[in-house]
Amino acid sequence: MMNPDTKSIRPIPYGRQHITQEDIDAVIETLQSDFLTQGPKVAEFEQAFANYVDAKYAVAVSNGTAALHLCTLALGVNEESRVITTPITFVASANCVRYCGGTVEFADIDPATALLNINKVRAMLESKPKGYYAGIIPVDFAGNPVNLEEFRKLADEFGCWIIEDACHAPGGYFIDSNGDKQLCGNGKYADLAIFSFHPVKHIATGEGGMITTNSDELYQELLKLRTHGITRDPQLLEENHGGWYMEMQELGYNYRIPDMLCALGVSQLQRADAGLARRKGIAKVYDEAFGNVTGIEVLGTSEEALSDNGSTGHAYHLYVIKVADRKGLYDFLREHNIFAQVHYIPAHTMPYYRNQSYKKGDFPEAEAYYSECLSLPMYPSLTAEEQEFVIRKVKEFVG
Repeated sequence: MMNPDTKSIRPIPYGRQHITQEDIDAVIETLQSDFLTQGPKVAEFEQAFANYVDAKYAVAVSNGTAALHLCTLALGVNEESRVITTPITFVASANCVRYCGGTVEFADIDPATALLNINKVRAMLESKPKGYYAGIIPVDFAGNPVNLEEFRKLADEFGCWIIEDACHAPGGYFIDSNGDKQLCGNGKYADLAIFSFHPVKHIATGEGGMITTNSDELYQELLKLRTHGITRDPQLLEENHGGWYMEMQELGYNYRIPDMLCALGVSQLQRADAGLARRKGIAKVYDEAFGNVTGIEVLGTSEEALSDNGSTGHAYHLYVIKVADRKGLYDFLREHNIFAQVHYIPAHTMPYYRNQSYKKGDFPEAEAYYSECLSLPMYPSLTAEEQEFVIRKVKEFVG
């Protein structure tokens, strides 16, 4: 047990990858195989991930940002497109629209959950003619799933598509109006969903991303766009000169992911459920520790992520608390080798988006959240002793 008056034995980050010998062996086996890229491990990872989130199709790509870009391309975003998203997200959720020349418009958050506020989105849609907005990009922030059933109804009413940014939420779910569990990324309500495999995420490949969908048409388009807009499918070729022949049918990108990273992904996916269970266990300990502490507010969970038996569909990529002196607590924890983090600086306050006509004060709930939020260490290999040390130091500062 650590002495409460000493620093932690080792630095405690807010997130950390967990690499096992099985992971290492899987990568070595692929390195010794015939394929380093465009080989069988890519398809294996795609199929395994599609099964995991209960989607029809999955397309593996080089990173989560590439996944977002391909989604906007496949949905036809262009200079005439206007898309709504949340300011509390990593900027890639908005930037993907700008990559295609479209206009990003933000809507404020629900202060209880920091999720995109559907009422604010509805007000925006109702203020313009139908068709003015092309789509909506909700974010399963911190692993807390958005109620996509309600967003789907809204999107259908106003002729919008939906991209679910589920980077924080593999294995997460919400409960729909029929009482059924809807896994994040299953494609029932969103046209497309995206995931990231950055090292701090649930499933780590170093860099990597995945797109899931139930649409045959979008799936075929994504496959082409991922690889320079090129197809070899005989049924899609305009001409066919022989077995070597391929056609570039549109402008695409090289957003492929190599086989050795997919091998790591397959291995990591095999223990994804155990990792998710551990995250929920860590969250429960935090909940019990901070639940009645004056000066600490725990970021809430959406009602739809709670089932009748009390289990939660929150995937806990992050565990977020709010405190009045966030900067003071952040600095105090760093003095004790606890490297908490802030998620996120509101996107509309970034210089780039301020140059797009946004300014501080536009979204008061997002800005109020940002002024107090702090993400505490949350990863499966966090030990009970380390978590106890984090809790003790947070309480020491707040008290």
